[in-house]
This record gives sequence, structure tokens and C-alpha cells, in this order.
Amino acid sequence: MPENHLQPILDRIPHRPPFLFLDEIREYEPGRLVCLKTFREDEPFFQGHYPGFPLVPGVLLCEATMQAGALLLAKMFEEEAAGDGSLLGKMPVVAKMGEVRFKQMIRPGDTIRIEVKFKEKMTSIYFLHGKVTCDEKMVLQFEFACKVEEKN
Repeated sequence: MPENHLQPILDRIPHRPPFLFLDEIREYEPGRLVCLKTFREDEPFFQGHYPGFPLVPGVLLCEATMQAGALLLAKMFEEEAAGDGSLLGKMPVVAKMGEVRFKQMIRPGDTIRIEVKFKEKMTSIYFLHGKVTCDEKMVLQFEFACKVEEKN
């Protein structure tokens, strides 16, 4: 994967390989972000989930979506006069997940499209909606909330 696609992600969120599940930002507009992730055959979790029929664990699809949500928040902060857009030094922490619906399996070689939308902010909690598709078919959608904490 070309470094120029990954750098804007690394500059804004604290996640790092091997626990970074975003490859590139595809689209951005205020309150909405689209990222892509291709799952390679050599991803370590495929060794045990499941040998002979490797699947991306659903929890990692949720994690990729929440990482895209953290990236959306960083981009939103960037637009505000008070911040530089970076979440480095801060910790986006999941506060809630709900209405999780899995519709399709993801296998080695599949590229997912992750779309997150900002819904609202209440105090320091940000509410978002995430949707994952593969080949224009629904894979997953859910609502989630996160809080941005200062790292001590």
C-alpha cells in the first residue's frame, strides 16, 4: 500500500499496525467520511479464524468502522479553529455500540468500503453511524458513540 495513502490516517489517529484497519481515505465532507480496507491473506488473525475457511472476525469489522469514526472526528476537529485535527495524544474510546447487523462474510482479498456519519454530540460524547459494504453489498451497519479522552 502506498505510504501517501496511509500517512493522512497515521497523522490523525493513534492506531498503528498491526491494529490499524484502514488503508486510505476515499471521501470526506463535513460530517461524513469514507475509507477503504483490503484484507490481505497474510493477516495474522486468519490463522485461527477459521483454518480452512478464513473469515474476518465481525469484531474487527466493527473496529475498522470505529477507527474510521475516530478519523472523522479528527477531520472535524481540524475544521474547528481550536485544533490541529490530530487525535495523537488523545484517546478515542468507545462508549456505546448498538443495533449491530451483520449481513455478509468478509474473506481474504476482499476490499471493504467503510462509511461513517456524524449524528450528534452530547457533552463530550460523539454519536455516529457506520456502514460497511463490499462490492456494493451491505456487510455491516451499526450505531456507536465514543468519547475523546486526554491521554495521561
